Amino acid sequence: MNVQARGVAPELRELTLPQRLFHWARVRADEVALRQKDMGIWKPVTWSGYAMEAASFGLGLIELGLKRGEHVAILSENRKEWVFVQMGVGLVQGVPAGVYPTSPGPEVQYLLTLCEAPYIVCEDQEQLDKVLEVRDLLPQLRQIIVIDPKGLRHYDRTGILEFTEVTALGKKLADKQPDVIAQYLERQRMDDTGLVVFTSGSTGRPKAAMLSWRGLCRAGEGLNGVLHATPNDKIVSYLPLCHMAEQMFAVQVPLTTGAVVNFAESIRTVQEDLREVAPQIFLAVPRIWEKFHSSIEIRMREAGGLRQSIYRAAMDDLGRYAHVARQRWSLAQRLRGWMWHWLVLRALLNYVGLRECRIAVSGSAPISPDILKFFKTLGLSVREAYGLTEASGASSLQPSDESPVGSVGAPFPGIEMKLAEDGELLLRGDVVFKGYYNGDAATAQAIDDQGWLHTGDVARLEPGPLGEELRIIDRKKDIMITAGGKNITPTELENALRFSAYIKEAIIIADRRRFVAALIQIDPESVGKWAEESGIAYTNYKSLAELAQVRALVQQEIDAMNAKMPQVQHVRKFHLLTKELDHDDGEVTATMKVKRSSIEQKYSDAIEAMYA
Repeated sequence: MNVQARGVAPELRELTLPQRLFHWARVRADEVALRQKDMGIWKPVTWSGYAMEAASFGLGLIELGLKRGEHVAILSENRKEWVFVQMGVGLVQGVPAGVYPTSPGPEVQYLLTLCEAPYIVCEDQEQLDKVLEVRDLLPQLRQIIVIDPKGLRHYDRTGILEFTEVTALGKKLADKQPDVIAQYLERQRMDDTGLVVFTSGSTGRPKAAMLSWRGLCRAGEGLNGVLHATPNDKIVSYLPLCHMAEQMFAVQVPLTTGAVVNFAESIRTVQEDLREVAPQIFLAVPRIWEKFHSSIEIRMREAGGLRQSIYRAAMDDLGRYAHVARQRWSLAQRLRGWMWHWLVLRALLNYVGLRECRIAVSGSAPISPDILKFFKTLGLSVREAYGLTEASGASSLQPSDESPVGSVGAPFPGIEMKLAEDGELLLRGDVVFKGYYNGDAATAQAIDDQGWLHTGDVARLEPGPLGEELRIIDRKKDIMITAGGKNITPTELENALRFSAYIKEAIIIADRRRFVAALIQIDPESVGKWAEESGIAYTNYKSLAELAQVRALVQQEIDAMNAKMPQVQHVRKFHLLTKELDHDDGEVTATMKVKRSSIEQKYSDAIEAMYA
């Protein structure tokens, strides 16, 4: 198939995602579409198998009474059944709505009430228990469907069906009506709602964003115009599928290009899964790139001796010209790069599982320039993408390894862009969402009368190798003004602090304050190893964070960051948190975005003490 520069073959451009799935089931019926581990062994699913499982589930819901436009919630970790449900529900003109598997019962209840879902698909007993906990508060809920019924032997099965029971109903319907799948495919319209995605809720309660097939397809095509994925490419799916970033890479791009999706066992095993799969295309959020960086630093420190010396020498040597794209290196630089690659860096790329990665992407939040420089020195150029749920996913991606560090490329073809007087980025085009479900007032605030989507992000334009590129400064609401009238962009400082292997999270405090301060959450793994190597005893996270030696260690890291920043941005005081930030405590969202207002209120005493 000839995928055009715009990211999609002409025959697919006006097809919805379920229609694209059945296209692949027709032209690549017996080739692998998905892979998932079962008892430690990767088991493949063909394109025809993918399409028929999805159709069977969707038709099974029709037999259970699903009506056009009704929402079907999905409460599960990433697995093949997740996309079977998504595509099956979409096929029969229902609307899938993913719920984070880390969400506690009350949040599940809120989200199901928000989208009025009459059906929910739960992964297993753990997720089912959350729904049963709040079932009496969900009068609209008609049916619960469980993928893995292990442990449910003694449960009251009233209103509960197994996933296989639903697909069996669908297969019977397809046998009775051989043309039923074709009939549903013909009813698909690009402007229908194809997906509901819940916003993160970092500044308030989550909202239910309605995304059209057209918007989802155009965003995926724009992204692939830079990725140039093919059916030979492998992708690892491990970030939550209810998040738009993962939807782009595990659903939109594969259904546009035929690339193969591999479902990681869990977020905890992703490095092992990456080593086994060796993907050509890889997406990670900044927190994952930070974790990889920390893991490599710890591994080399533990190696010690000659290996650590070679590693440091390689990083120091190549780091001097990491800002130059490798295709522009001189012959001498190429030879040195080749030498260090075979001596040490190749092994480290193998260690993180990215030895065959052709294009690596960071998205969902800004990433530290130091992290980008680290991986570029290692031999892996990480490109930054920009997007948001309300724009159907990614809207831009650095087009070249020569793009300025910190830029996010230019908007994809078909997306108009302009900057408001206050610098806020506005977008317009097919990718703009249809609105918030039952949220007309919020929709009117997000999309103006001329169709411009107000992103809430402050941006500026700067020169790039292929034209002007966007640089996202910060969230409009997050930019702080000190008591002295100086503007502070907290994200820049927080990213710089998280570059330290010892700092897992940083929350900058500066708005209307005399100076910049920070709340710091240490990384228990790396700080714990440091304490053990230093012969310092501790019992748990709290005792570790309260050690005077740990405070001195963090102070060194802050001093190193301050040395690179203008004086007005220096962090003058900090407070070490004695517990990890937690979703259940309302401190972070399901995507681990910090809820600033909640944090500042909860730790107000500690904050005031820093300014006393």
